Amino acid sequence: MAQKTIEKSEEEWKKVLTPEQYRVLREKGTERPFSGNLYYNKEKGVYTCAACGQELFSSDTKFESGSGWPSFYDMISSDRVKLKEDTSYFMNRIEVVCSRCGSHLGHVFEDGPAPTGKRFCINSVSLNFKKEGEEGKPGKEGK
Repeated sequence: MAQKTIEKSEEEWKKVLTPEQYRVLREKGTERPFSGNLYYNKEKGVYTCAACGQELFSSDTKFESGSGWPSFYDMISSDRVKLKEDTSYFMNRIEVVCSRCGSHLGHVFEDGPAPTGKRFCINSVSLNFKKEGEEGKPGKEGK
């Protein structure tokens, strides 16, 4: 179940996020492909929102898409993310945002593997990682 909604002013977000995290999470930016350290992560665990800590994706659904960004074929629960139409840059895409804090995570595409056929293409800097067995510890910062 999704956690209680978090609302902060943009000034408050700037105080708790790195400049790169703020650019991606709050201004809907994108990191350069193949630049995020979680793209290469193969450890078992849970990927959380870098802004609020909500658990979003399991390592069990991560796959190598070749896109340059961490890719998942499913989310932990459908109430953890919101999908929004994104027509920026003259493209029609579906934006993925954290349901708890509204932060931009990436986009979802219809070219993923079975069983869902989805590819959640997520910025590494939008995520933290909690290694299996370390569920109570803070996540490793994405990039």
